[in-house]
Amino acid sequence: MTIAIVGKYQAEGIADSLVEIARIVTGAGHRVVIDCETAHLCALKDYPALTSDEIGRQAGAAIVVGGDGTMLGIARQLAPYDVPLIGINQGRLGFMTDIPLDGMVVALQEMLAGRYEVEERTLLSGRVHRAAPGDDRGEVLDALALNDIVVSRGAVSGMVELMVEVDGRFMYSQRSDGLIVSTPTGSTAYALSANGPIMHPGLRGFLMVPIAPHSLSNRPIALPDHCRIDITVTGGRDVSANFDMQSFTALQQGDRVAIERAPMTSRFLHPVGYSYFATLRQKLHWNEPPAMMDGKLRRN
Repeated sequence: MTIAIVGKYQAEGIADSLVEIARIVTGAGHRVVIDCETAHLCALKDYPALTSDEIGRQAGAAIVVGGDGTMLGIARQLAPYDVPLIGINQGRLGFMTDIPLDGMVVALQEMLAGRYEVEERTLLSGRVHRAAPGDDRGEVLDALALNDIVVSRGAVSGMVELMVEVDGRFMYSQRSDGLIVSTPTGSTAYALSANGPIMHPGLRGFLMVPIAPHSLSNRPIALPDHCRIDITVTGGRDVSANFDMQSFTALQQGDRVAIERAPMTSRFLHPVGYSYFATLRQKLHWNEPPAMMDGKLRRN
């Protein structure tokens, strides 16, 4: 199997980790290729350097070293090719890059031997339609998002006014700093900081979470993921749409952002025994569960 390695090339000491991972992969009998940007910026010249499209066509899996931002970027690029992803955390939070750096050797050896768990994550597909007359009219952006699509105001502008429709039916108009449409994966990202609920990644649904709404009755709402959500800008200045905080486009009054579930998913591979709840406990500092000792309940 050809296995790609992608790294957060700005991280200190990342090159040593990537070399160690390549050694483990080749030791298991697999061919290693390196993401071209990672190879260039980390001066890794011992393995073929491929673009994301070439990785998608050639690789049977990709090992991603970094934080969730690194994983978001490569997941969006490889989703059309159905390349499964293994995340090794060298960032801060690491909700998606779940294997700790100090435990990667054992974890990778086990997973390369075929002992792993598979999890599929929903993606959003978003299209921005321009209503203005002239050459700008039509679709101006078509992109995927693993976490969320956000329509929001500029840093120094006032509130944005949005009209929201679900499956072609009017839902509401709101004045706010913006609106987040999130996958279950993105429920622990921007949506969480805007008081949205956490959704288990196995759920088939979306979240719509207003950002600082003018009316306190505008609350987060969960919708089934077979819905189509249309967000039309009806007022405000310096409005933009962003996809996972990685693809951006400026919006004009009358522009419509059409959002629905993408036809493909992202596949994540985890070590055997992976627990989403253990990840939440660790990253969100929840209390540990009771433990049994000498037949009595004791809290760790």
